[in-house]
Amino acid sequence: MRKNTHPIISVVGPSTRFLSGISYYTIRLCNALSEKSAVHAVLFRNMLPKRLFPGWKRVGVTTSSVGFSDTIDVAEVLDWYNPFSWATGAQRIRRSDVIILEWWTSSVVHMFLALLLLSGRKARIIIEFHEVVDPLEYAILPLRMYAKAMGRIIRRNASRFIVHSEHDRELIASQYRIDPSRITVIPHGLYDQYPILSKEESKLQLGIGGNFVLLFFGLLRPYKGVSHLIQAFEKLPSYLLEETVLVIAGEAWEDQESLNRIKESPVSDRIILENRYISDEDIPVFFSAADLLVLPYTRASQSGVAHIGIAYGLPILATQVGGLVESLGSYAGTRFVRPGDNDGLADTIKDLILHKSQDRYDPPKEMRWNRIAERYMNEIVNPVQEKI
Repeated sequence: MRKNTHPIISVVGPSTRFLSGISYYTIRLCNALSEKSAVHAVLFRNMLPKRLFPGWKRVGVTTSSVGFSDTIDVAEVLDWYNPFSWATGAQRIRRSDVIILEWWTSSVVHMFLALLLLSGRKARIIIEFHEVVDPLEYAILPLRMYAKAMGRIIRRNASRFIVHSEHDRELIASQYRIDPSRITVIPHGLYDQYPILSKEESKLQLGIGGNFVLLFFGLLRPYKGVSHLIQAFEKLPSYLLEETVLVIAGEAWEDQESLNRIKESPVSDRIILENRYISDEDIPVFFSAADLLVLPYTRASQSGVAHIGIAYGLPILATQVGGLVESLGSYAGTRFVRPGDNDGLADTIKDLILHKSQDRYDPPKEMRWNRIAERYMNEIVNPVQEKI
């Protein structure tokens, strides 16, 4: 690393062409780090064959209202099928002192490896885990074999790893046999880029008037636990159901069971389903209208949706799974229930409706991006500089 100069940090991750919270995370992290150092962003342009994505019709169309800072060198160049694009990306990171690889799926590892080999790999390599184990990869034998083989190679080339909770630190240490001393825990940052609108006007816009609004937001997938939420909602006493609406906002990718349960529910008239991709333009309406955000997941490492809810100061009801317990534990507006406990979920929803607070909760300071950037610089970037 060059002495007496700002280190160059390269971040490799998805662009806004893909429906993923990690796209937002990549942008927010780059912007925060750019306040303290020189940053390059090398992004996937074509990450996988389009039709492998359930929302494939929107792949390739920029869907985010969040942009990179003008000071960041942005190169959206990486194509899963094109070695020439890997060479172009490698050229952009060749002079980097630290390279951060945003990891959530093994399907892009061949591009990570190509970048490191073609760039000369003089930089320190950091892998930031957003998902420790992808269930889809492990459910299909060829993908599982690819993930194990390629993942092992890329991890051997990394000097440090970043996760967002102690739970995930322990999980990757055991899953991948990584020395825990090489794993740093840095909190997930807030998604606070959305405006807070009038609650009354937002409810009117959604056609739900003065009802208490339970919000489930995000892609409908089996592990999200939507069917448990519906069953819990059905258990509410009739006098509460008359003044409460459950809003389920997000595109159903694999969760036909939840769609069927909504149709067959005896309280389907109190459930509003928005089975579509919710654009950045519409997100503020749903979160401003919400009185309670519910995360009934059966498993999770993190939740980007939770970090939108925290930015809005909403009370959050979440299950005690994975890294959620730790990441939401410092937020005063959080209540927890056991995963799959429909009775407990119903009882807690009832209690929160009856004792609702009009106050907004303050986000934990450690989730603010300036604090996160400081952690990166002090614990990841600057120690590299001191060794040179």
